Amino acid sequence: MRLVSACLIGIKCRYDGGSKPNKEIIKIFKEGKLIPVCPEQLGGLTTPREPAELTGDGLDVLKGKAKVVTKSGKDVTEQFLRGAKETLKIVKLLGIKEAILKQKCPSCGCGLIYDGSFTGRLIERDGVTAALLKLNGVNIIIEDDP
Repeated sequence: MRLVSACLIGIKCRYDGGSKPNKEIIKIFKEGKLIPVCPEQLGGLTTPREPAELTGDGLDVLKGKAKVVTKSGKDVTEQFLRGAKETLKIVKLLGIKEAILKQKCPSCGCGLIYDGSFTGRLIERDGVTAALLKLNGVNIIIEDDP
């Protein structure tokens, strides 16, 4: 059993109210091998919601050295941390060792996230949930390589 970003199986949970369905991942989900989650929703954020980016990376947010802010400047760090911790609870309860996560997302992004400037510039870092899962021994698989 693996965890998967819910937007990748067509659940409309992204900030813009949409999803990013991936045919290969949906096929695996239909085989009953994936548990979908949206850390941002688990953290209490609504859908749709204002876009958010990190002022550092996910590890910095976990250490209290960075924040997650919306485009208008609202601090949503608490919701992102809550969502990451709730996701980790699911992982631990089910003994999950792998997760397929959505690239570029401030929660799930693994290896690539937006730089916090809201200009579309990407940096090689992890989102909040991806960082927490990695710290807890979960192998992260990016969406293009399920």
